[in-house]
Amino acid sequence: MHVVSRNKKARHLYQIEDTYEAGIALRGTEIKSVRAGSVSIKDSYVRIKNHEAYVINMHIAKYKQGNQFNHDETRERKLLMHKKEIIRLDSKTKQGNYTIVPLSVYIREGRCKLEIALAKGKKKHDKRRELKEKDMKRRMEKALKNYE
Repeated sequence: MHVVSRNKKARHLYQIEDTYEAGIALRGTEIKSVRAGSVSIKDSYVRIKNHEAYVINMHIAKYKQGNQFNHDETRERKLLMHKKEIIRLDSKTKQGNYTIVPLSVYIREGRCKLEIALAKGKKKHDKRRELKEKDMKRRMEKALKNYE
C-alpha cells in the first residue's frame, strides 16, 4: 500500500466514528497524476446523491505529459462502494451532526483507493482539551526520558 496523500486536519477537526475504503472512478490521465503524487484532499468531502457516493473538491493536478484530452482538476468523482455501505452512510448523515470526510488516498494492488470516515465535528473546547492532553503526554515522556 503506497499512501499518496493524507488529510492531516481531518483528525483534528472531526471525531472519527467509522472508516470505510472506497475505490475511485478515474478517467484518462488522472491515475498517472495520482501515481505521481499530485493529489490534494485538504478541502474535499463526500456527498451522496441518488444512492451513489461522490467525492467533491478533490484536486488531482493535470498530467504534465498529457495532451488536449487532459482531465478537469476538481470534478466530482464517483466512489465505488457496496450499496449497503452507501445506504448506511446516507442514513447516518441524514440523522444529523455527521459528515463524510476523506482521510487518505493510496494505491493498493494497482488501484487507487480513498479512505473515508463517518465523522462528527468537534467543538472548540474539545480541540483545546485534546491539544492539552497531547502536550501533557509529551512532557511526561520527556521527563521520564531525562530521569533514566
